[in-house]
Amino acid sequence: MPRKITRLDPPFLRRIRLRDDAELPARYPFAVDWLRPDFELEFDTPITILVGENGSGKSTLIEALAALAGFGALGGSRDHRGAGADGAVGGAELADIFRAGWLPKLGHGWFFRAETFFQVARYMDDMRSPSADFLSHSHGEGFVRLFAERMRRQGLYLLDEPESALSPRRQLELMRFLHRMQQGDAPSQIVMATHSPFLVMQPGARVLEIDRRSIREVEPHRTGHFRLYQDFTADPEGAVAEMLAHDEALDW
Repeated sequence: MPRKITRLDPPFLRRIRLRDDAELPARYPFAVDWLRPDFELEFDTPITILVGENGSGKSTLIEALAALAGFGALGGSRDHRGAGADGAVGGAELADIFRAGWLPKLGHGWFFRAETFFQVARYMDDMRSPSADFLSHSHGEGFVRLFAERMRRQGLYLLDEPESALSPRRQLELMRFLHRMQQGDAPSQIVMATHSPFLVMQPGARVLEIDRRSIREVEPHRTGHFRLYQDFTADPEGAVAEMLAHDEALDW
């Protein structure tokens, strides 16, 4: 008699909060104002999208979630941790002061990082992954192939700025891929940090905008990144002229 497959409904990671005995030293990655003694973040939808400027802590938060799930800090899963040393990544330190609430905790999942894609892909090619040979494709094509192989099963998938490896068209294809995956028999939980005005519009996603002071829920078209692109495409020449006319010092 065929084994009955039990459908689990995401989200599986329901919340994170600070441990009661957590200490917050005045240094990275702890020196962000939203990380207070009463910090608690709930995940109440299958897809959560984190947006914010560089330095807001969104990628560090993703790294902490990866550590809590047992994934390799430079990308990978519980079974693929050969991409490099984990100790230099700040999110792992955050994970040490977090307590996670799971219902249930799944063993399957993956942590995608565009910046370490080649390291992870080389490791998987060396390990003769079923759909290996990622490095014979372009960066974007290899990244899409990695998505297609790794995200076949129900699990927790963490994506850190995937748009940096994808063209705008590929970003829309990723959106379609994620949507179809959620409509299938085994929907997964996805937490994604992004700057992309396309990916922030992922259907059904809860969008959290992070700055150094707070984490707040926001409508996708109200995010700073979306409004910036919207203003630019409405009047490209005017937007460029206005930007070049500013004489204040750059913040980088």
